[in-house]
Amino acid sequence: MLLSSFLPVLSLLFLSGCLAAQSYYQILGVKRDASEGEIKKAYRKLSKKYHPDINPDEAAHEKFIEVSKAYEVLSDHELKGVYDRGGEEGLKQHEARKAGGGGNPHDLFSRFFGGGHGGGGGEQRGPGLLTNLEVDLADMYAGRTIEFQVPRKIVCTHCHGSGAHSDADIHECGHCNGQGMVIQRHQVFPGMVTNVQMQCQHCGGRGKRIARQCPKCSGQKVIDTLNTLAVHIPAGAPEGFEEVFHGEADESTEWEAGDVVVRVHSRKVEGQGGWGRKDAGIVGRVTLSVAEALLGFKRTLTHLDGRSVVIERKGTTQPGEVEVIEGEGMPSYHDIPQGDMYIEYSVVLPAEVSETTRQKLLEVFPDTVNASAHDEL
Repeated sequence: MLLSSFLPVLSLLFLSGCLAAQSYYQILGVKRDASEGEIKKAYRKLSKKYHPDINPDEAAHEKFIEVSKAYEVLSDHELKGVYDRGGEEGLKQHEARKAGGGGNPHDLFSRFFGGGHGGGGGEQRGPGLLTNLEVDLADMYAGRTIEFQVPRKIVCTHCHGSGAHSDADIHECGHCNGQGMVIQRHQVFPGMVTNVQMQCQHCGGRGKRIARQCPKCSGQKVIDTLNTLAVHIPAGAPEGFEEVFHGEADESTEWEAGDVVVRVHSRKVEGQGGWGRKDAGIVGRVTLSVAEALLGFKRTLTHLDGRSVVIERKGTTQPGEVEVIEGEGMPSYHDIPQGDMYIEYSVVLPAEVSETTRQKLLEVFPDTVNASAHDEL
């Protein structure tokens, strides 16, 4: 009777354990047999959606922590195995045995997307890649996610890094009997000989030889591809803003892939018009006619986000004079306050004017430019 009264409770506990064992997969929206690449892709998509720098909603922040914890477990082969066998309780026991902590989900996002080249000890890291990305200043003003491609070597999808046409084409080296090393006798001096272990020259120390090379990589084990990445540029990002893509550099069978570091700069505007940048400030030039410089003017400028900014002045405006419009520069970014807008004025002389008039105008506006040098927003 006592046992039968406990059966519903035991069944509920067992069911809860099964559901918990599935929850991390549900959070990332992947199946239990998902590959490492599928898990990574799901994490990247969800973490960008819920990261506090992108989505300030409190519920999104909680979701981001869940997504980060799920990825931290499922992306680690050892932790994933522990979780599949014992669920979250198994993870707690595992962490207790190792006397380790859970880690910060924000640090995980930073390592994955843009914060450091770290990585625990163990497998050798391959070379990283630094690439510069030029974008419109408007993209750095308003914030934008931009996709781009970088060249990348990946482990051959045909031979999976063996370099052979098939598994049947991989044979044990007959010179070293699969050891990769051979013993050679060397005479130290007359009457004394020693044995020296050396790398097998026939197989290069691999212990294997390939009868037929892979037709896709020609035995190189890796192939050239273009890797598509997406960098999120936050509003007001400074020049040289960096985002790090962990493990997205060249692959190899001999090392763990290094990181791709993307450094973002605003595109230089050549020729006439356009806004420039100086730190957190936005810089532009407005060219006035002589009449506007003498009598005043009213202009409507188009801001980087498409808004209209009206500037109006009465009286004389000298060439080279700079007007400051507070709070109309780049948006604030972390500890960088919002910048200002700087309008530099220049005056253009009319093309058809007598030399006497020109000289008089130059006395009033000594830094004027010719009519052909018309450069304005």
